Amino acid sequence: MSVKATLTMVTSNMARMKPVARATVGRRLAALEAALGVRLFLRTPGGYVPTPAGELAGAAAERMEQAAHQLQRQLQGLDEKLCGVVRVAASDTMGSFYVMPALTKVREAHPDIKVVLSTSTQVTNLTRREADLAVRTVKPTDPDLISRRLARVPLGVYASRAYLQRRGVPGDDGDLQGHDVVLYDRPFRGDGRTLCGVSTAYARVAMEVNSGLMLLQAVRAGMGLGELQVRMAETHPELVRIWPERTERVDVWLVLHADLARTARVRAVVDAIVEAFDTQ
Repeated sequence: MSVKATLTMVTSNMARMKPVARATVGRRLAALEAALGVRLFLRTPGGYVPTPAGELAGAAAERMEQAAHQLQRQLQGLDEKLCGVVRVAASDTMGSFYVMPALTKVREAHPDIKVVLSTSTQVTNLTRREADLAVRTVKPTDPDLISRRLARVPLGVYASRAYLQRRGVPGDDGDLQGHDVVLYDRPFRGDGRTLCGVSTAYARVAMEVNSGLMLLQAVRAGMGLGELQVRMAETHPELVRIWPERTERVDVWLVLHADLARTARVRAVVDAIVEAFDTQ
């Protein structure tokens, strides 16, 4: 086992590891310390505590891991073959309504390219090769990443016809008192509690979600009013747009590491995703 892997195992939460796993880590750590001729961790009743040498080794192992990832990206950047694996990260809504149609075209044109699509609300770390490229609503600040704005996706306020029959249509004044709303969970909505600029302070929060598709399903089920992507909502005839004149827009970015920009299979996927947004 590598230095990095051993240090990672030791510094994890030992209390949650099985006894056999703790013994295995202990043996590997002892062997590593014997090979290096230095004590890396102090064994205490509360767990393993890194010594100054252990902290130095951990930092060195981290740099080694980053260098290995960089070498892998640079080698892949020289690959001119339209085959191999491309890892794409996106939210579930972007994946469903934009990325999936693009990947279908990639499959038809380049059957030797295998795409691994990961849909998550978490921002993937492209530098650590968690994905080769990502479609996200946050522009990256890492100078090693290339970003391109794909679109400014419009958002609107929607409710199901069944909900409006029960509760009525909110007035044009934007007063949501007496209405139910569906919002993103706090980590995903930030500090805002609005629907296209309309305050939800006097509304009752019926549900909080951490997924765009779950927000869509909650609104379709009649849980309350929700802010949805216009293109996504318009595919469901049971939804009615409230206040069509009120529109918010969110920037969507295509992000990839600069080292992979010349890789043929990555470029093929990038071009297909760009086209999918351009045609909307």
